[in-house]
Amino acid sequence: MEERQKYPLDQLIIIKKRRLEEAEKVLEQKRKVLAQEEEKLLDLEKKRDEVRDHRDDKLHQFRETIDQGSTIDKIQQMRQYLKLVEEKLQVEEKKVSDQQKVVQNAKQQVEEARQDLFKKQKDVEKLKIHEKEWKKEMDHLIQLQEEALTDEMGSAMFVVKKAKKEPKEDG
Repeated sequence: MEERQKYPLDQLIIIKKRRLEEAEKVLEQKRKVLAQEEEKLLDLEKKRDEVRDHRDDKLHQFRETIDQGSTIDKIQQMRQYLKLVEEKLQVEEKKVSDQQKVVQNAKQQVEEARQDLFKKQKDVEKLKIHEKEWKKEMDHLIQLQEEALTDEMGSAMFVVKKAKKEPKEDG
């Protein structure tokens, strides 16, 4: 009688496991994108810092030139160059700021992917627990059926034995 039934939600478990694997891949991809964007941010910050250092150097050089009493043309030329460097610094600051937003967005996507993965892990776990409970219940039902069959067979054997004994007593 050990007829084991197949779990009716096996296909659903397979689907949920596949979705879990896909969610793991998506999370890994999102983490890679985040790492790339953070690397890009570091590069942009490095460039910005170089421009800032260059500006600071030129500003220091400009002050020294003024202190030494240089010509007006040279001072005007240095002032003009400082404006260009300041504009370049602003451009680099804007790039850094924009990249920080991209990194923040990538972090948000990683978090969403992590939450999705967690949800899918819970779904798979719930189904595994359900399957375990279902199997336990099926085993119990099979045991009850076997007990009922054994009782039935015992009763039938008792009736047969009793029937065999009765004719001997009559005769």
